[in-house]
Amino acid sequence: QTQLFGVLLAAASNFLISVSLNIQKCAHLRLVCQAEQKPHYTSKLWWCGITLLSLGEAGNFTAYGFAPVTLVAPLGCVSVIGSVFISVLFLRKTIRTADILGGTLTITGIYLLVTFAPNVPQELTARQVQNYLVSWPFLVYAVLEVLVFCILLYFYKRKSVKHIVVLLMMVALLASLNVIAVKAVSSMIALSVKGKMQLASSIFYIMSILMAASCAFQIKFLNQAMHLYEATAVVPINFVFFTTSAIISGVIFYREFQSAALLSVFMFLFGCLLSFLGVIIIARNKKEEHLQIPFIDCGHVPGQKLTGKIQPDSHCSCYGTLKKEDDLVKRQS
Repeated sequence: QTQLFGVLLAAASNFLISVSLNIQKCAHLRLVCQAEQKPHYTSKLWWCGITLLSLGEAGNFTAYGFAPVTLVAPLGCVSVIGSVFISVLFLRKTIRTADILGGTLTITGIYLLVTFAPNVPQELTARQVQNYLVSWPFLVYAVLEVLVFCILLYFYKRKSVKHIVVLLMMVALLASLNVIAVKAVSSMIALSVKGKMQLASSIFYIMSILMAASCAFQIKFLNQAMHLYEATAVVPINFVFFTTSAIISGVIFYREFQSAALLSVFMFLFGCLLSFLGVIIIARNKKEEHLQIPFIDCGHVPGQKLTGKIQPDSHCSCYGTLKKEDDLVKRQS
């Protein structure tokens, strides 16, 4: 029941995040269309989106205390499904065949993930976290991860390589440590609330610092990827990289598949694959929305029988001025 609660909380939180992002986008569009440009933080709608986003992230954080890392992380695809649902139902967008196919694959993958996820005890004490932290499988994994991250950081800093794979690989490596820290901190807080105090241990504060630092640098590289590349490319790649790194960290650090049957492991990985394909199909060929440059439709100008659209004349200081017919003839001649 505890694990089921974590699953439902993670799914609801990711859906709430998708709602918040769409609300923030709507707020930005409204501000752009206003005659007097105002900062986005003056919009009540934008603050509503930020509040929902904070609630969603808090719910995700709490879910790690009740469900395995290998199950909570892949449920991030719920936000993609939620965005499609919201855009079709509330934003009046046309549903595509790719949306239906991708949504079907993603929902099937979620079903397999929940069904074949590892069922392990979720109460992690400070002593257990400390033992996991000094275990040799994690130490080997941590050394390899730091080595790969340093190589990528060298190409990023010294060679100025800003390729999307390089940026999102660094995000995924940081996310791997972040997920480990979030799981430990959330679990220790949950135990402390139940009366088993864990906050006096130094490992709690070490994990809290690791969580904050990895999150800050993760946001830095992710923001740069979003700035350099389109969201339709960043979102699916980041989801695949993040989920893969989170599953690996959950398997190595928390040993979540230690006693799982081979069939369960295979079906769980197959569910992850279906979720990956679903998210990629939904995001593929999805055009970025741009605000259209305003124009004057001649069909709606009183007293004019012309058809077509009048765009601003770059050689004239007046916007949307109508030229007399004889002037147009002279210009054409």
